[in-house]
Amino acid sequence: MTQSRKISLCVPVLARVEGEGALDLEVHDGRIQTLRLRIFEPPRLFEKFLEGREYQEIPDMVARICGICPVAYQMSAVHAIEGVFGMAPGPWVRAMRRVFYCGEWIQSHSLHIHLLAGPDFLGYSSVSEMARAYPDVVRRGLALQALGNEIIRFFGGRSVHPVGARVGGFHRAPSRAEVAALREQVRAALPGAAALVAWTAALNLPDDSQDFVSVALRHPDEYPMNEGRIVSSDGLDIPIADYESHFPEHQEPHSTALYAALNGRPYLVGPLARLNLNLDRLHTPVREALGRTGIAFPSRNMFHSMVARAAEIHYALLEANRLLEDYTEPEAPFVPAVPRSGIGYGCTEAPRGLLWHRYDLDTAGQVLHARIVPPTSQNQARIEADLRHSLETLGLDRDDETLRQQAEMVIRNYDPCISCATHFLTVRVERR
Repeated sequence: MTQSRKISLCVPVLARVEGEGALDLEVHDGRIQTLRLRIFEPPRLFEKFLEGREYQEIPDMVARICGICPVAYQMSAVHAIEGVFGMAPGPWVRAMRRVFYCGEWIQSHSLHIHLLAGPDFLGYSSVSEMARAYPDVVRRGLALQALGNEIIRFFGGRSVHPVGARVGGFHRAPSRAEVAALREQVRAALPGAAALVAWTAALNLPDDSQDFVSVALRHPDEYPMNEGRIVSSDGLDIPIADYESHFPEHQEPHSTALYAALNGRPYLVGPLARLNLNLDRLHTPVREALGRTGIAFPSRNMFHSMVARAAEIHYALLEANRLLEDYTEPEAPFVPAVPRSGIGYGCTEAPRGLLWHRYDLDTAGQVLHARIVPPTSQNQARIEADLRHSLETLGLDRDDETLRQQAEMVIRNYDPCISCATHFLTVRVERR
């Protein structure tokens, strides 16, 4: 006999999470009647903090929003401001910004694959346990993460909350000798990155096909990071300025973070969505590595996000190597800005997905209004839909520990800002 039950999954408060979360389920007759992914992030008020600030301050301020993805916040911001000013920083700045972004993808995806999600698929409760059985795997993850951080530091001055980016370019241009040394590190990491694609595909990933809409940037010539139009798997194709017209946000009583929808439905942003929509933009060695896995992309299995992250690490290393190959020092690392009033839009692909910014500036370049839409809030409704599907497919008559583990694994698979905390979810079961 199936029992009605309420399961609460409580996430402790962690500094990197800046909030707490829980999962509430009400189960009646073997079906989920209510499912709420509760996120209690304290109001951070960053958009209000930006009001009245000079445009030069914005890149360093928004970098503080996330300790894992500061580059994404900086790049979305500078693109939006440069759009208002009518600036075109030029090919050197564009290329080096792309390398800068590669570093963030490498470090973030490596952290997720090896330290956060990897233990789920190998039967361990933590990376400490996993390291005893798979020391070389964990070392590889730490080495890739360190390399990604080094690339961020190379252009940003430091790897956490970098300060090297500015409107118009960078504060400093690396020398040819410095670039040559970094490129050697990148090249040395390529074999391991190719092997990582195969390793993730060989994990015991659940076979869990679902129906969802993928949303990502798409660029005419390259895999999307800094530029492109917003596209979806159901036919949307719009400039980034039209985002608000198609992706309304709304408040849910159980969450302090806003929810987003497309045509009234949840949608997916992040590595699997990018890969689903941009497979043809990957470098040939990455497509070949994916082909050898036997996994067909586009994929409707959310757990193939692990493989997508590995593929993006491989791509980012190849792309960084390509962009640094014929490096020349510029006459100046930035283009001077001439402030003017207007509204600007910036949209880039953070490791976790689409990151959209809008700034309204006055004639002196001061911020009148700002709006920032992060990827985790866009994925919240999709996570809830996935939890409902996955738990009902697993079977709600399972024991509490099995349900808790499945719920944690689903949440972590999206690599949300609470992913590190979900390792410590506790479950309380009330049976009626």
